[in-house]
Formats: sequence, structure tokens, C-alpha cells
Amino acid sequence: MSSSSSVPGPDVPRIDYAGEGLDESAVAATPWEQANAWVEHAAEMARSRDDVPEPTAISVATVDSSGAPNVRTVLMRFFDERGPGFVTNLGSSKGREIEHEPRVAVSLTWPALYRAIRFRGRAEPLGRDEVEAYFDSRPYGSRLSAWASEQSEPATGRDELERRWAEVSQRFPDTGDDTDVPVPPFWGGYRVRCDEVEFWAGRSNRLHDRIVFMRVGDGDLATADAWRRSRRQP
Repeated sequence: MSSSSSVPGPDVPRIDYAGEGLDESAVAATPWEQANAWVEHAAEMARSRDDVPEPTAISVATVDSSGAPNVRTVLMRFFDERGPGFVTNLGSSKGREIEHEPRVAVSLTWPALYRAIRFRGRAEPLGRDEVEAYFDSRPYGSRLSAWASEQSEPATGRDELERRWAEVSQRFPDTGDDTDVPVPPFWGGYRVRCDEVEFWAGRSNRLHDRIVFMRVGDGDLATADAWRRSRRQP
């Protein structure tokens, strides 16, 4: 039996998380104010730095019908006092899983800023007016892809995707109008109605800050008396 005490895995250098941390005295009164401030800061950093790409990329965790977890990264296309939201093919794996079990977990992570936000709650369908308004704002090619892709279904190869895209481009030619590609009936989105929001801020020696807002009443993320704030150990 080997006496080696080496730890298996990639040889990744250790770094100390020299973040600003998050002291209770600096936390906003509501999870909306705190989350919005961090999202806006990340977006600002993304415009001036190369190490904060896609500042609104969120990981969305669901469970399938057998209870097995699933996670993927999408872009947060909606964010206001009601919670974070995203769009998808409703027949995709995430769409089917949310239909079966709407309880989800969502996270925003900015490694270079030593910050993350975790949201837990229930995914609720976006209003069709919101879906249509967002879809019409997408670039022409992105609108076509929504029609061309049977998201999460098997593909025989890249050629199949290119062929399907060419077919829908013939079906919906680019006229320069925002509505030249209609919203697919199978395309929509969800907003997470949060019951818990955690703010993680990296600190030296792994003594990170974890400030948590837990729902204790009715209201949205901006309703102060709907939330109780506490600290968790790192």
C-alpha cells in the first residue's frame, strides 16, 4: 500500500481569496438592493476587465422526474424586484423538469470578484408579453436558432443543425423588422420567486462571508419586512 499523501486531481495553484468581504454594516436593507448593486458592479467590471466575462451567466439547478439533479448555465435575461429570469425552449430538459418540479436553485458567480449570489425558490412562467418583447429584441440569427433547435434532443451531427437553420432562414427571411421571426409556441421562460437569497464574499484564509436573506412573509425582493437576515459559517 502506497504511503504517498498526495492528493489526486489537477495541479491547480492555490490562491488566497483577497476579496472585500461583506460585513453586516454594509449589507443593503433588502435582497433586491444588494443583488442589484452586485449585478450592476459586475456588469461595470465586465466593461473594463477581461476576467469578468458574461456577468449575467447563471447556473440553473433542477431535478428530473426520478429526483436526480441537473444543472446548466444560461444567461439571466430578466432581473427585477420579482426575481431573476431566463428564457428557454419549454420542451428542453430544464423546461420538462421545471414543469414536473418547479423548485429550483440559481447562482450567479464572479470568481475574479470573489462574489456569488445564490437564489432558491420556485420557477414561475414568464408572461407571454414579456417573452414576446424579449424575443423581438434578439438578433435575427438568435431568433432563427430558437426555431431550428429542438433543445436537448439528440442530433445526428453538426450538419443537421446547419440544415435546420438554413430551412428556417428560408421560412423566415430577414426583412430587417423585429417581428420577421415570430416567437415559437414552444419557446418561453421562467422567473424565480425566491424564498432564500445568499450573498457569498470571499475572504482570506477561507473565512468567507455568507449573508442570507430568508423569506418570512409576503412580498418581492424589495419588500423589507418579507425577509429575515442572518449569517452562516463559511
